[in-house]
Amino acid sequence: MVRWEPGATDRLRVAALELYVAQGFEQTTVGEIARSVGLTERTFFRHFADKKEVLFDGEDQLQKAFVAAIEAAPPGPPFDVVATALTTTAEFFGEERRTWSKQRNQVIQANQPLKERELLKLAGLATAITEALRKRRIKDPAATLAAETCVTVFAVAFGQWITDGETRSLAEVERDILAEFRTLALETAAH
Repeated sequence: MVRWEPGATDRLRVAALELYVAQGFEQTTVGEIARSVGLTERTFFRHFADKKEVLFDGEDQLQKAFVAAIEAAPPGPPFDVVATALTTTAEFFGEERRTWSKQRNQVIQANQPLKERELLKLAGLATAITEALRKRRIKDPAATLAAETCVTVFAVAFGQWITDGETRSLAEVERDILAEFRTLALETAAH
């Protein structure tokens, strides 16, 4: 077996997702994933803590991207800052990631513990965004409301982006969802 080869992390990630889609998350073993790309279980564990992490290992990158986007956003109201962060981080999800994201979501939605892990990921993202907004001297409740809105818009837009037949970029979907949210908020405020 090949033990050390460039691209092992990506090969393991792709193989794991293919197996999860084909036979289910619970039914797939780490050994099967590793063997399918000519590696050992030990090598798998050098790249991922467990088989769930194959699906969630980009979490830190996404969180860092949101925080960096908030830090770099021009001065403005909290809502504008998170709108800028949404647009900036949408680049994280280029067209080449749509199929992966769709399959990943399919696996997560079929497994309750994975769905819970996904919700924890989103809660962690909201916490990180709130802290980044507070560092910009945005006080609560505005910081928390803006962060939770940002994560909600991201989650709704992401769900739309991976639906069959959707052709818009994630940034375009986010922009449309954000506009719908603003309209909804204004309509509510008017009544």
